[in-house]
Amino acid sequence: MDGTTLELPLFLLATFAGALVAGLSGFAFGLVVSAIWLYFLTPLQTATLIIAFGLIVQGYSVWKLRGALDWRRLWPFMAGAALGVPVGVGILTWANPAHVRMGVGAFLVLYSLYALLRPAIPAVKADGAAADAGVGFLNGVLGGITGLAGILVIIWCGLRGWSKDVQRAVFQPVAVAIFVMSALWIGARGAITPEVIKLFLVGLPALFAGTWLGLKLFGRLDEAAFRKIVLVLLLTSGALLVV
Repeated sequence: MDGTTLELPLFLLATFAGALVAGLSGFAFGLVVSAIWLYFLTPLQTATLIIAFGLIVQGYSVWKLRGALDWRRLWPFMAGAALGVPVGVGILTWANPAHVRMGVGAFLVLYSLYALLRPAIPAVKADGAAADAGVGFLNGVLGGITGLAGILVIIWCGLRGWSKDVQRAVFQPVAVAIFVMSALWIGARGAITPEVIKLFLVGLPALFAGTWLGLKLFGRLDEAAFRKIVLVLLLTSGALLVV
C-alpha cells in the first residue's frame, strides 16, 4: 500500500467481510478480499495474506466443528490433494493462468446456474475412497493453479447429498491442508516481507470479529438456506474468475 487515507480502512473492511462470509459458508474468504485488496496490494502480497488469514479462519472453523470430523471420510480427499497441489503449481510453469481461470470460472457459473434453477439434483451414489481421492486430487490441482482451496470438494459434497455440517467438516479441513501446502511454496519464494507481516497483524482484529459473527449466523441456517448461499458464492466465484 502507498499509505493513502482510504487504503487501510478498505483493507480492514474487506478482511472483516471476507471472514464473515467464510465463517458463514466455510469458504470464499479469498474471493471476497481479493476483489478489494488487488486495487492496492500486489498479487503476491494478496496471495500471501489470503493464505495466512485463510489458515486462521478455516483452522478456527474446523476446530469449532471438530466434533463432526470423520477422518475415515477425510483421508482420501487429503491424500488426493497432497498429490494434486504440486501438479497444479507445476502446471503454472507452462500453462496460461488466465485461460485456466476462465475455464474454471465458466464451469462454476454453469454448474451454479443449473443447480439454482433445478433445486432437486439427485444425490451421487458413488461410495468409495477412490472417487473421493480423485476429487481431492483434482481439487488440489485447481488449488495449486488458482488458489481456490476447496471449490471442487464443495461441489462434490453437495452432489453426494451430505448435510451442511458434514459438508463443512469435509471441505474445510481439506482447504486447511491446501493452504498449508501453499504456504510452504509461498514461504520458499520469500514473499513474507515486513509489509505483509504488518498488514497481517493489523488485520487480525477484523478477521476474528468477522469469523465470530459468520459462525454465529451459520448456526441459524437451515439446509435449504445453506445450499443457496453456497451456490450463490460458487456463481460469484465463477463470474469473478471469468471477468
